[in-house]
Amino acid sequence: MAEDKGRKVVVSALQFACTDDVSTNVTTAERLVRAAHKQGANIVLIQELFEGYYFCQAQREDFIQRAKPYKDHPTIMRLQKLAKELGVVIPVSFFEEANNAHYNSIAIIDADGTDLGIYRKSHIPDGPGYEEKFYFNPGDTGFKVFQTKYAKIGVAICWDQWFPEAARAMALQGAEILFYPTAIGSEPHDQSIDSRDHWKRVMQGHAGANLVPLVASNRIGNEIIETEHGKSEIKFYGNSFIAGPTGEIVSIADDKEEAVLIAEFNLDKIKSMRHCWGVFRDRRPDLYKVLLTLDGKNPVL
Repeated sequence: MAEDKGRKVVVSALQFACTDDVSTNVTTAERLVRAAHKQGANIVLIQELFEGYYFCQAQREDFIQRAKPYKDHPTIMRLQKLAKELGVVIPVSFFEEANNAHYNSIAIIDADGTDLGIYRKSHIPDGPGYEEKFYFNPGDTGFKVFQTKYAKIGVAICWDQWFPEAARAMALQGAEILFYPTAIGSEPHDQSIDSRDHWKRVMQGHAGANLVPLVASNRIGNEIIETEHGKSEIKFYGNSFIAGPTGEIVSIADDKEEAVLIAEFNLDKIKSMRHCWGVFRDRRPDLYKVLLTLDGKNPVL
């Protein structure tokens, strides 16, 4: 039997319930990163804004004080040490204060502990229970890819995952794997809405359309936040998953249990498949100018 050669990478998605205590949550994240490393993981994704509860259920002045500057951020620095110790890549989600601006950001920590830079969330939602526009400026970094020790990765954040343009932009820049840390669950204004299958299918489409693996990490648990209108509750539905380059789910968590998902991919084999499939060869950027409009007519400059 021929040896299966090629550049291989093992990715992991973590899933856990958050408390509203930073130290407790970072300790949980570290424990699960170590568990993923023991299973061979090279790149480990932690869920969005994992330092505390998803505070965006409410518009509260005191929650803005949770933001910290990127430079010397204590959680980033702690996970830099962990990444260096274990030799793993860790994208670290955090609430960033930048002078008078605030961002939903993620720092990409390479396997030697080097901080490769940040991405700031581009698409900012604003709906009942997900009132992020109160806290976050629209990201100004543009969609980015990061050359890590193990792979060139694209990392976007939660609501970004609903936009195929974001996934394609990262793939065009050479992303070999897409990562989406997330905080999503029930809709406080209408408990009959369950978006979990829609959420998964959209990202499976990104993987399949771009022929790249995709890793999504979501939280679990019930979180109750005091709002200006009383209590708001979201039940986060987990379902963290890893998809292969045709959109197939290769590993998935449930909606209740803490999880460490693991999957291995041969990036050279996937690259060959991606090139042979022809979707990047046959693209027609000259016909896509309509994508630069909001109304299908007038370009946004």
